Amino acid sequence: MVKVVFEPLNTLVVHDILKVNKDDLLRERITPSGSMPLWWCNGVLFSFASPPMVDEIVKDHINGKVHWMEVHYFAMREYTQVLELNDEHYAGPMKVRVIDTSNSELHQSFTKWLKENKKL
Repeated sequence: MVKVVFEPLNTLVVHDILKVNKDDLLRERITPSGSMPLWWCNGVLFSFASPPMVDEIVKDHINGKVHWMEVHYFAMREYTQVLELNDEHYAGPMKVRVIDTSNSELHQSFTKWLKENKKL
């Protein structure tokens, strides 16, 4: 039998944070091959960029520290599964999935910190 050990993250390092409007947040998730989801937790819609998994970042991660290079966010009270972007650059409405991560301890801690420090 394999022993299973749960070792949650203990530190989130955010290197840059930018409040953006909802349409810009949606635009950044649309790619030529489709769209990438956004995250929603505690009234905050957001995306984040992780650094390349080089040796130092991997060591940090193993030791419980995760890095987000840049976070873009928008205050959105209510959760919805899909958001639409109507933009003249696209043939029709573009849809972006939204994932409710309210059960994530990491995302809960981040959105709480964001509300306390960035004044949504």
